[in-house]
Amino acid sequence: MARTVLITGGGTGIGRAVATLFAERGDSVFVTGRRREPLDRLAAETGATGVVCDHTRPEAITALLAALPEQVDVLVNNAGGNTDFDSEPGSDTARGQEREAADLTAYAQAFRANLDANLVSAALTTRALDGRLADGGTVVHIGSIAASRGSGAGSYGASKAGLATWNLDLARTLGPRGITANVVAPGYIADTEFFRDRLPDERREQLVAATVTGRAGSPADIAETVAFLASPGARHITGQVLHVNGGAYMTS
Repeated sequence: MARTVLITGGGTGIGRAVATLFAERGDSVFVTGRRREPLDRLAAETGATGVVCDHTRPEAITALLAALPEQVDVLVNNAGGNTDFDSEPGSDTARGQEREAADLTAYAQAFRANLDANLVSAALTTRALDGRLADGGTVVHIGSIAASRGSGAGSYGASKAGLATWNLDLARTLGPRGITANVVAPGYIADTEFFRDRLPDERREQLVAATVTGRAGSPADIAETVAFLASPGARHITGQVLHVNGGAYMTS
């Protein structure tokens, strides 16, 4: 029986691969994104329904509900990314305390931007859809290896770690309805817009060398894992983080 699947931030990369896989398997797929063009291309290729939505804005998510069916079987919270890559260098014209205050304000804005993009967006979307999630359904969040290994000076890793911890309570809340809630945490995945074309070849080689499989991950690797979590074989898996990173980060 065809299911209704909603994938947020699904116009490109991992989200696109997830949407394509569910569509190929006969599900009714809805995909959101902030840009119309990628959604239109995906719709033309797969038959998915594209809806423009910024999942950091409550009013946008409320408007999205009008475009969705009354029941959603699978929710994939994929919207997000490292917003630090979108920032531009600031001006150095200020001095003394004025400059310190400006730097701290900019840091606060950048820190909150990642939290909004990766944690708050998933929480808002899941809350909005709570009444529409089908009993026995599936919620999957796309996390990151950065939640376990850090991401440098920014807050991206912290936002993904927060997502994994928040999911623990979500799994407890949804469990009595037979709904599973898990996190898929990718390592380095090639062929996405994550690094905004800013990844040096040397750094890419380091990321691949950190794996034991000797290759970069692909969006299809993540899509297949998400599909498994939404399958009958994963009905007793919930409250978990599934690492998909070729062994770059291992657990015991």
